[in-house]
Amino acid sequence: MVDIIIGPDVFVNASVALGSAPEHLVRRLLGPDAKVKTSDWILARTEAMLSNIPEFKADAVRGQMDTIRQFVDVVSVKDDHGPDAWTDALVAAAKAASLDRVVTDHPDLADKTEVDGIEFLSTEAWLVEQTTPPPPPGA
Repeated sequence: MVDIIIGPDVFVNASVALGSAPEHLVRRLLGPDAKVKTSDWILARTEAMLSNIPEFKADAVRGQMDTIRQFVDVVSVKDDHGPDAWTDALVAAAKAASLDRVVTDHPDLADKTEVDGIEFLSTEAWLVEQTTPPPPPGA
């Protein structure tokens, strides 16, 4: 089971930066047997951000969003959040999904480690965590 919420910036960076940490993270998480929980806000932000990249034409944005939607389950979030309400919207998405971790590389969230019981991680920190072996028994 996937136990994190992926921030819209991670979806965008994975879409445009092959070989990047976000791209590696998304490849590990999105597959035929796993679904990542997300919110309408995250999908809307992802689409808006992709639409602002000149190299991403409208058809490419639509196709990329269709691909992303195949691998996510949308959870219902009680409150509406504006486009700049990253912290509140991501915390709300995590809580609605009954998860306690968010992966994002958004620069405004880089100094946050925890907000209202929700842990914030960068893509690089998550990847390191996933490749670090557990401690030996009794350690």
